[in-house]
Amino acid sequence: MFSSIFGPKVQVFAGELAASVAKRYPPTLDGSAEKRPSVNRLTRIMEETCAKAVEYQKEHKLGWFSKAKLGNAFRWELAERGYTKEFVDLATEALVVSLTKSSTAKAGSTAPSDGNKPQ
Repeated sequence: MFSSIFGPKVQVFAGELAASVAKRYPPTLDGSAEKRPSVNRLTRIMEETCAKAVEYQKEHKLGWFSKAKLGNAFRWELAERGYTKEFVDLATEALVVSLTKSSTAKAGSTAPSDGNKPQ
């Protein structure tokens, strides 16, 4: 039931994220050793992609299942576009870690402000 509600939107968004990556870092560059962009450029591309995903997560209040679905859909979209397994794994890990960090930070902000940690 829930997959029919959230599935298509998450799938479409994963495709949009992959298209955004492909526009700035085409799969043909990923397979080419001599035409690879700098590490800084790849880092910027992934940071911006992850920021879009975190914004989407906040906007749509994704739970753990939807985040996992987004990560998997993103992985398959990149693989279908022809990226190397190494890049697909790296990009997917970056996305999942960003989504997890944003959830953890949000949960941490609701902690008591008196500085006492629950035991």
